[in-house]
Amino acid sequence: MAQYEEFTVDKGTDIAIEIHMLDRNGNTKDLTNHTVTAELKRNYSSTTFTRFNSIITNPSTDGIATISLTNTDTAALEVGRYVYDVNLAFQDSDGNELIERVLEGRFQVTPNVTS
Repeated sequence: MAQYEEFTVDKGTDIAIEIHMLDRNGNTKDLTNHTVTAELKRNYSSTTFTRFNSIITNPSTDGIATISLTNTDTAALEVGRYVYDVNLAFQDSDGNELIERVLEGRFQVTPNVTS
């Protein structure tokens, strides 16, 4: 089950969220050969989304992924609440893609005064 977190970002600003991943035993998860993806939607049934820039930090054995949005990305968002999730994918030895949701929650965009 994914961890739940709420984030707030000011419209028109940059945001980067660093995710430290652990395995079931509480040890740093090795993210070698994994990919991370994250999306933001107005609600769960929305067909439009904003994709986060998503990277696994080097070295991948440190178990850290970063998701981010640029100021241009957040400026394009309407003020209000959104939902998001972060998925971690890996191909097993049989070539099957295994996907794990590692983080999910609400994402609040607040208005700005300065343009």
